[in-house]
Amino acid sequence: MRGSSVVVGVALAVAAGVLAGGVTAVARAEPVAVWGLAAHVVAAAPGLPAPAAPAAPIAAAPAPAAPVPAAPAVTPAKPAAPAKPAGVPCAATARACIDLAHNKAWLLRGGVVEYGPVPITSGRPGYRTPAGTFRVLSKERVHLSRAFDNAPMPYSVFFIPGIAFHQGSLSVTSHGCIHLSKAAAIRFYGSLARGDVVQAVR
Repeated sequence: MRGSSVVVGVALAVAAGVLAGGVTAVARAEPVAVWGLAAHVVAAAPGLPAPAAPAAPIAAAPAPAAPVPAAPAVTPAKPAAPAKPAGVPCAATARACIDLAHNKAWLLRGGVVEYGPVPITSGRPGYRTPAGTFRVLSKERVHLSRAFDNAPMPYSVFFIPGIAFHQGSLSVTSHGCIHLSKAAAIRFYGSLARGDVVQAVR
């Protein structure tokens, strides 16, 4: 017991000396060792509470993440205009093409010439065949024109109300229709279907 009292006394004396500013050269050189010795001795003394454990070091807060740059806006590309088949003035999407300025017509399929060019005649002054893009409306093997004294219009393929491809004179202009030879009229009649695109250019 006496040895313990001496040790406790030494520890208390060391602690008191440090608090009072009388730190020895050894304590000044090794403060952590001195305080550790004092704490160990005090903890070992009976009847005294154990010293609190040193608090764990506080971890530094993580640095904020760098902002992710927004992806650049993508402008949708405009669809390319359909190419024209070689030697044909109409778009590749046309099923039938009419060149009103040069009195020619073609049948196309998938942008490739299927038939033609074949000679045509179109509307006379006052009855000009309109230029534009149209669709086949109907077909009639033997049609009689009620507007013109039941004039025959064999192999009619209408793409505008009242205006059709049909067999007719290649030397006389029409009232708006596209005149074809008999062979060409039969081919156009057999090839074109309702809804097919017909393009007429001037």
